[in-house]
Amino acid sequence: MKKILLILTLISTMLVSCESWLDVNDDPNVPTAVTTELVLPAAQASIAVQVGGLLFNTGGFYAQYWSQAPEANQYNNLDKFDVKTDFMDNVYTELYAGALNDLKYILTAAEEEEDWGNYLAATVLRAYTYQLLVDLFDKVPYTEALQGTEVLNPVFDDGKVVYDGITSEINDALSKVTGTEMVATTDMLLGADIDEWIGFANALKLKIFMRQSETSENHQAEVKALIAENNFMTMDVMFASFADEQNKRNPWYDTDVDRLGGINHVATRNIISFLATNADPRIDIMWKKATKNDEFNGNFPAGKTIPGIKNEDFSFPNVSPTQPIYLYTMSELYLFIAEAELRYNNDATAAKVAYEAAIDANLALHGISTPGADLYGTGKPYEFDGTHKQIMMQKWASLALVNNIEAWFETKRTEYPVISGATASQIMDNPTLYTPGDRIRPYENNLGDGKWLNRFYYPDAAVSTNENTPSQPNLTDKVWWDQN
Repeated sequence: MKKILLILTLISTMLVSCESWLDVNDDPNVPTAVTTELVLPAAQASIAVQVGGLLFNTGGFYAQYWSQAPEANQYNNLDKFDVKTDFMDNVYTELYAGALNDLKYILTAAEEEEDWGNYLAATVLRAYTYQLLVDLFDKVPYTEALQGTEVLNPVFDDGKVVYDGITSEINDALSKVTGTEMVATTDMLLGADIDEWIGFANALKLKIFMRQSETSENHQAEVKALIAENNFMTMDVMFASFADEQNKRNPWYDTDVDRLGGINHVATRNIISFLATNADPRIDIMWKKATKNDEFNGNFPAGKTIPGIKNEDFSFPNVSPTQPIYLYTMSELYLFIAEAELRYNNDATAAKVAYEAAIDANLALHGISTPGADLYGTGKPYEFDGTHKQIMMQKWASLALVNNIEAWFETKRTEYPVISGATASQIMDNPTLYTPGDRIRPYENNLGDGKWLNRFYYPDAAVSTNENTPSQPNLTDKVWWDQN
């Protein structure tokens, strides 16, 4: 209910600030018709609240950025891979009944009116949403979904079918635009700029193709064509309509700081050791120093029961009430480009250019004016060494507290950061066994030592309403593209 109220409040705030498209003789609080101008921001808010709320929180644990604080208990089970079948109910329901339903309305209206700008925007958001759903659940309703009473029990399609389908949808939408089209002025992501939406569409295709890089469907030719064309967005795709007021704050902050007191999340040894070892200025922006010794310090993943530790021993995340929700950043885009240049074009020089641009973009996102060359110049800690690992480690660092769920997906796809050969107990006894940044097997693990959660159960919300929901998988089962 609190998340729904947040969405409604944000849309209401946005409508008041966008009076230029409203008839001044109408009451803006009682719209006489449902229009794309009203529905598009509602769909965008539905997606953003999930990415920036529960998925941001969950990804933070599973990308090993934070762990449950020792003197709090809100996420004990989540931290140690003990999730239930109802865990993703709200995400699943909101993305289907909210975002995808709203986007279907826009697509139908836009096609009838040959409104290809909004058609493209809705298509890209639909593809983004389905990519997210597949990466969480593997199989999801797609070909028969959103048919109302005509199809009450849509089939669950294989992830590959969904990926191929949304790619075709993006291509079709791109074929309809010339770059002169309009997007609703209420667009809350890219300022109603059709060129940026075209760029976002191409960047999303690149991500979808690269997500398949470890499969036989690696789409090498399509990736090379996108890189050569270089027609991507030039700004972060972000939802930034937050204010430091009740029900208008960033959803993760609203829940975990404003409501729960900000006492549940401590940094992991993984992220703190990586940033500190490399003298990375982002550490001061993203994390607070431990109150006990005024130093940055992280705990082991799922390590809240380690004897003798307290909250004061560790750094806490620094997320502001107005922090935007980032759906796709320029740093993430540049790192996909760097990986593609190295993997498919065998061009280390071009990869280096994109890699350094990614660091610059991420520093800018965090408001850091320090020149990136201080980090990646000759002899500096992030000087490009021409390896896939270095690109992926930088992606892990760049997505931290920015888009945590995407970071988790990428760790599964690439197996970077690598998993430390030493257990948490062994590292405690001998810290030299640990390489900063490496993933650490959780100190407590409901799945069993050495096992990893790779996907989520089909939500109860699906099981209870759709007789075609597949049998529940094991949490250790991998989604279709995860073939490492």
